[in-house]
Amino acid sequence: MFTGIVETTGVVVSVTGGAQGRTIAIATAFARELTAGQSVAVDGACLTTTDRDDSTFTVELGASTLERTIAGGYAVGSRVNLERAIQAGDRLDGHLVQGHVDGLATFLSRRTEGNTRFLDFELPPDVFSTTVLHGSVALNGVSLTVNRLTDSVVCQAAIIPYTWEHTNLRLLAPGDRVNVEADLIGKYVRRMIETHAF
Repeated sequence: MFTGIVETTGVVVSVTGGAQGRTIAIATAFARELTAGQSVAVDGACLTTTDRDDSTFTVELGASTLERTIAGGYAVGSRVNLERAIQAGDRLDGHLVQGHVDGLATFLSRRTEGNTRFLDFELPPDVFSTTVLHGSVALNGVSLTVNRLTDSVVCQAAIIPYTWEHTNLRLLAPGDRVNVEADLIGKYVRRMIETHAF
């Protein structure tokens, strides 16, 4: 379980394998603190640490992860958002994020007002259906508040300077895809309604 509060960004330093599975190594300052088997959210996707040294850690990506997330496009030099799993008793500063990516959103545009940047994303319809104004959504693993919704599956997030400087959202260009995880509570409510389990 994660909170969507990105600890740091890392850089992909190696990619091996093909469409059915890949191994990637990521350089980050907290690599030496990890142990094999620990979970790390990489751009919001929960991945398992398989190896590490003092400066890098390694994760394996299965075919399903490569299909459902932006990980299939990772190359040497890709900058990724990183968050380690929370521990019982930790402060929950963002929102409940499982690291189970629901699909890909498309970055549309950005505008700046004062020190705030407003980013518009086109969400997959099933994610849009569980997204509410002023609720939460995770984009590339970043817990964001929904600032605006439109009828055309567009979600807007307002990005403060700290988030802008400490995540890879600042690197997005129109048309780029990002991992999106819908609000956990919204998904359960939708499931209950669909199955009449109330």
